[in-house]
Amino acid sequence: MADACRHSDRLHRTWQALAERTNESFNGKFRDECLNMEWFRNRAEARVHIEHWRREYNEVRPHSSIAYLTPAAYCRQNPPTPNKVTTEAALH
Repeated sequence: MADACRHSDRLHRTWQALAERTNESFNGKFRDECLNMEWFRNRAEARVHIEHWRREYNEVRPHSSIAYLTPAAYCRQNPPTPNKVTTEAALH
């Protein structure tokens, strides 16, 4: 039992580190390509520019980490699989 707990903890830390690197990568791109390139006069203008950047990032630009697909194309090709617990809860 202790081995299973250690393995589970190690797996959790590995996924957590991967998520942190992914978040840092995205945050850096967002800062460098969007926030540092614009001076926003107000929040409405910021929303417009950020939404434009978000759409370009997710729907136009291919990403090497997902076989040079756009995130939107990747999601269309790889729909989420239903979670057994979620599916069972929805049935009751």
